[in-house]
Parts: sequence; structure tokens; C-alpha cells
Amino acid sequence: MKILRVLYKILLCFSCLISAFFICIYVYSYFNPKIDIRNTSNIIMLDKDDNIFYQNIGANSWVSLDNMSKYIKEAIISVEDKNFFAHKGFDYPRIMKALYVDIKNGSLDQGASTISQQYVKNLYLSFDKTWKRKIDEAFLTFDLEMHYSKEAILEGYLNTINFGGGTKGIEEASLYYFNKHAYDLSLAEASIIVGIPKNPTYYNPIIYYNNAKERQKVVLDSMVNNHYISSEEARDAFSEELIFYGKKDSNMVISSLYYRDAVNDELNHIKLSLDKINKSGLIIYTNLDSYSQSKIETIIDEEMGEGQEEIGLMIREPKTGAIRVLIGGKNYSRSEYNRVTQSKRQVGSVIKPFLYLAALKNGMTSTSLFSSEKTDFSLGDNKIYSPRNYGDNYPNKEITMALAIALSDNIYAVKTHLFLGYNELIKTLKRLGVKNQITPVASLALGTEELNMLDFSNAYSVLANKGILNEPFFIRKITDLDGNILYEKEYSEDTVEDYRYIYILNDMLANTYNYTYIDYASPTLLVVKNLLTRKYYAKSGTTDFDYWVVGYNSDALAMVWSGYDDNRKVGDLSSLVTKRIWARSIETYLEGTKDEIDEIPLGVLGTFVNPINGSTSDLTKKDLLFFIKGTEPYFIQQKKKD
Repeated sequence: MKILRVLYKILLCFSCLISAFFICIYVYSYFNPKIDIRNTSNIIMLDKDDNIFYQNIGANSWVSLDNMSKYIKEAIISVEDKNFFAHKGFDYPRIMKALYVDIKNGSLDQGASTISQQYVKNLYLSFDKTWKRKIDEAFLTFDLEMHYSKEAILEGYLNTINFGGGTKGIEEASLYYFNKHAYDLSLAEASIIVGIPKNPTYYNPIIYYNNAKERQKVVLDSMVNNHYISSEEARDAFSEELIFYGKKDSNMVISSLYYRDAVNDELNHIKLSLDKINKSGLIIYTNLDSYSQSKIETIIDEEMGEGQEEIGLMIREPKTGAIRVLIGGKNYSRSEYNRVTQSKRQVGSVIKPFLYLAALKNGMTSTSLFSSEKTDFSLGDNKIYSPRNYGDNYPNKEITMALAIALSDNIYAVKTHLFLGYNELIKTLKRLGVKNQITPVASLALGTEELNMLDFSNAYSVLANKGILNEPFFIRKITDLDGNILYEKEYSEDTVEDYRYIYILNDMLANTYNYTYIDYASPTLLVVKNLLTRKYYAKSGTTDFDYWVVGYNSDALAMVWSGYDDNRKVGDLSSLVTKRIWARSIETYLEGTKDEIDEIPLGVLGTFVNPINGSTSDLTKKDLLFFIKGTEPYFIQQKKKD
């Protein structure tokens, strides 16, 4: 009995401490400044010319709770937070269960968020799964609950949710999916829309109708279980035939929503004072070139048309790292998945320039010879690697590095990779800013590694920026609505490569659309030469599942990928489409700008040679190739004679 009394006293003290703790928090929150939920949720994004291209909550899209169908309110409470009107911001039994699972699994994956907690996340655009962020959100949730009624919280929440298809808030969603105001939605329509935020792409009823119906069943069942509707009403609503509208009455460039999402991702990593955000909304000054974004969106529509193939495209300003254009997919309304910032794909032959950069730095030159023929490489441990040239086409002779680059010869690339050793290519990519993990294998020379486009752009940007590495960024500056600066980008750069080697490499990459290099095959980008009015350094790449083109000059780096999200083979597609999109896009972006000529760096000399066989005497074909002083063919030949 004595032990029980001690345990009882300990439990009583612990309960008192917990109660006192929560009382203190609620009192603290009560006297804290009131969150301005209408202004805090007002996010304005400006493009590079300081024109608005996105605003989070439009004046006409916010609707009061009274102007929403009752089914919307009942459905969202049932499926998201059935105890919403009973708790004070936190559903403690759910939290304890989720916390137990998180600690057990060593993760933060379990969700027990109430509507109030989710609303705070919507207000502050942060979904980072860190303990600090969870604590910040907890205090903000207390503030929200202390200063606003449940009705006001529910109203704000329903006006800020992502409902897919580029819509935010219930009014926008209602107009987009059904061409109705939120007040007029039926039970069937409301239960479909309320199911979408769980996964705005996967449950989009216009694109994935069967998925949306499965989710609708979950919503309707939860409404039955919470006594809002009867089983018969749920059954009738589920079987009701729905007609979807699927149009947005807006002049917004839809693809700019991919850019908006990338801005939000970057915003999550910028440390802003929550107190400052709380006082007002945010004005975010971005690098977006709205004119080019719109024009390139049209180019993609014209070149790709309908079909399930997807695209990722970005244009980066090499001198600063500013991302000017970003198109994460063919249609944001169909898929919000951003293939520039989120996807990893095999990069194919667009990895080869970095292999040849490593080769140049290890004593090879643009006229270094390897024989290209069908070859089985013995890698040891009875492993055989048998790469093939595109179309099984081989010259069966020695060729130069310059020709291998122009025609994208795979045998030459693998021989170079094995000659240098696996790690040379990896060290080069890492030095030039690629953060993705890379596996040292023979096939790396042909781009079998899966890389993210935005991350991979660091390495290409160094080639375009004369050896200088900077980081890609979307946000220039952030202010509150009163113009007070909350954040300003600090530019930094680092010279990571010798420009002499880059100049030599770039000169060879300009031959991917040069008629002089027609031999056993044609230069890989010759088919779009008629679209180009400037000098570019470019490389295309193909895998069984991907098409790539990357090209640049000192003013613009344009990268394009196309393929299928489900990794179907691209054999039924044409690589010409991707090449045309790249050519038209970079030309559009640079329209009206002056074409800069890169100066030859000190220590680099040009010599006329035969680019096919490297000869300085057989000039039946000739081109001006560049060399580090002392490595040019004539000089080497003279040394041999001496």
C-alpha cells in the first residue's frame, strides 16, 4: 500500500506539472501578438522585372465559411480531424501514438496533425520534418487557437489548401473542377474535392479518376462514421455521375507554378524570423523571366503535342546561378511533380564532356586517338562489358577525341574512362559542384548514373562560366508587405577549374552541329543547325529511357530532358523533338541580346588539323582545334623528329 501511495503522489505531481506547463503555454499564447491570418497567408511572388506572377490568396478567391457547402465542412472535419471542435489545437491521443511510432522507428514520418496544425504549415509555407520546426509550429498553433474561433480557423484552412490542378483554396478548386462556387457543391462533388489534398496529383479526378473515386469512398465512409450522413446518402453520392470542367479563368502561365513550387522549396531553407512573417505577408522577388517562360511553354506545346511523354527544362544564368526558366512537366494541371528539382534520371552521353575534361587535364588532347570498333571489355573477375555505339555503327579505325565528341562515340568514351581510371570522372564532377552520389563503374562514361537536373546543372554552369562555380537560386530578396527587407541573396563564387581546358573542351562541343565532322555518322545536333543563329557548346544524350540536350554560351545554360515517368523505353519517341525544344528555347531566351565572343586564354594555341584522324598533313578535311601550348600536333611531331 505504501508503494501505491508513493506512485499515486508521483503521478499526481507529474499531472500537475503537465497541467501547469500547458496553462503557462496557453497564457503565454494569449498575450502573444495575434497572428494576422489573412496577411500572413498573402504571398506575392515577383519575376525578374518585379511584376507579379503569383499571389497566394486572391481577393476574389477567399470565401467565408457561410459561403461554402455544408458538405465541404463536414467532409474535411471527418477525414482530417474528427475531434476538431473538441480539442485546443492538438489531438493528444493521436500525437502520443504517432510519437511512439516515430521514436520506435527513428523517424518523423507519422502524421497526427490537426486542422489547426496543418493551417499553420499552410500559413508559413514550411513542411520541413525537423524537431525545431515542429516546436515552432506547436507554439504558433497555440497562438492560433487562443486568438481565433474554430470557425475562423476552419475557414482559413479551407481557403489555403492545395487542391491540385494549380488551385489553392476551396473556391478556386470548385470553379476549376466543377465550374461552381463552393456554396453550390453537392455531396458527391464535395467528397471528391476534399479527398484531393491528401495527394493533389494522385487524387486529381480529371487525371486519375479511379484514384479519386477510391479516396472519395474513404471520405464518404468517414462522414458516415461521424454521423454527418447516412449510408444511403454515401452510396448515392458515390454512384453519382460527375462532369468535370477542368479550366482556369486566368492569364497565368501555368508552367510558372513549377517555378513557384521551386521558390517555396528554397524558402523552406531560408531562415526567416517568424515574428517578422507574423506581422505581414511576404513579397518574394525571384529570378523568373516570365516572358521566356511563356514563350517556351508554347514551344513545348507545339513540339510535343498530346501524349504521355514528359519534359523537364531549365535555363540558368551561368554568371550568377539565377534560374530564369523552369518547366517541371508538360502540364502542371496533370502532374505537379517537378522533373527539374525532384527527379533523378540516367544522363546518358551528356556526362561525356566531363570525362573529356578529365582527359584533357591528364595529358590527352583533342587529336588523341583511340580505335573505335565493336569491343568486349574484360573488367576482371570474369566480368565482360560490351558497350555499343548508337545503331551499332562503328568506324573500325582510329578517331580523334574531337570526332568522338561530335559523333558521341561510345567505344572511345569507355576506352578513355578505363585509361583514366573510374575515379577521375567522379572527381571532376564533384569538383564542379555535383552533389549526387556517383558509382565508380565502367558504364559511368555512358551516363548510366541517375542525376538530378538542377544539381547536374552546377557542372555545366562551370563550363559556361569559365571555370567559376556558383550555386543555383530562385529568390533574390524577400520583404514584408511594408517593404522591410527580411532576406537578400548573398552571391558567392569559387574558381574550381582551369579555363584553358574548358576553352578547348567548349570548342569541341561546338562541333556537335558542324558539317565538317560528318564521317561514319553525323554530328548529333546537326539536325537543328538551321535553328541556331549563335555559337553554342552543346551535347545530346540518349538512354533506353531518356533523351537529353544540354547547351550553353556565356549568357545562358539550357538543359532539356524528355521521357516517361514510368521508365518506359523512349523508342517510340523521336530525339529530334527534344533537340528542337532545346534549340528553339535557348534562341528564344537570348533573343535581342548581344552575342559575346569568348577570348582565347593565354597558353592556348589553335592549329589546323584533320579532325577525323588528327593529321596535320592530310587536310582533305580540316578544322581549327585548340591545344595547351606545347601539346599541339606540329610541336609534338617536331619533338619526335628531334
